[in-house]
Amino acid sequence: MGILVIPAADRAVTTTEWLTSRHTFSFGDHYDPSNTHHGVLLVNNDDVVAPLQGFDPHPHRESEIVTWVTSGSLVHQDSEGHSGIVYPGLAQRMSAGTGVLHSERNDTWPARPEAGGRPVRFVQMWIMPDELELPPSYEQSDIADDLLPDRVVPVASGDPTVDSAIRVANRSATLYAARLDRGSSVELPDTRYTHIFVTHGVVQIGDATLGEGDAARGTDIGGVTVTGVAPAATDGADEVVAEVLVWSMARDLRDLMS
Repeated sequence: MGILVIPAADRAVTTTEWLTSRHTFSFGDHYDPSNTHHGVLLVNNDDVVAPLQGFDPHPHRESEIVTWVTSGSLVHQDSEGHSGIVYPGLAQRMSAGTGVLHSERNDTWPARPEAGGRPVRFVQMWIMPDELELPPSYEQSDIADDLLPDRVVPVASGDPTVDSAIRVANRSATLYAARLDRGSSVELPDTRYTHIFVTHGVVQIGDATLGEGDAARGTDIGGVTVTGVAPAATDGADEVVAEVLVWSMARDLRDLMS
């Protein structure tokens, strides 16, 4: 068992006037042949988009795209007629399938007067589907009430044995979210490939301490314990809450391609 830690500072970064995107894996112009995926996870981008800005309509094919907003909100629209706003505590999935155009913008939204008024930060994750040539589809679900401290909550899964909030077209992959109070711990599911990303706070995994933006990955590391760690208290806070996103995967990309 071994855990590889990818420090936040080591990630490639794409910047524009309105976007800062930090890439855990190779992405866009940033290509490293030794860092193209882990399991079936191809993309883990940590993005910040300025108010009233964003990605105008652009195409995707043959990928399961899961978006997790940590602050602010993000408006989705696509060529299949789906639209919605994603905010903290809401899980969203778009299956690109045979091809779809979509936009993601930090825009206004009638039911949320604060929308578009401040930067949005979100983690966008892409996995490979089990089957190609599926029709495009979209799903979102508000799971805020399930995100209690010290629980491992299934967010998105294609595993028929896992009851997740939203479904993805890959039977070997499940995304979990866990929020941790200071000193509390959760045990990660036991699986072949594991990828962990810290959205905020500080956690301990084995001998490794991970902070916001750090990632860890490994093979056969399921069952390890993740513990919330509190640095020196700030702003009078008694506890520092951490959040991690965990992909548990039974197969590797090479298994799907063979």
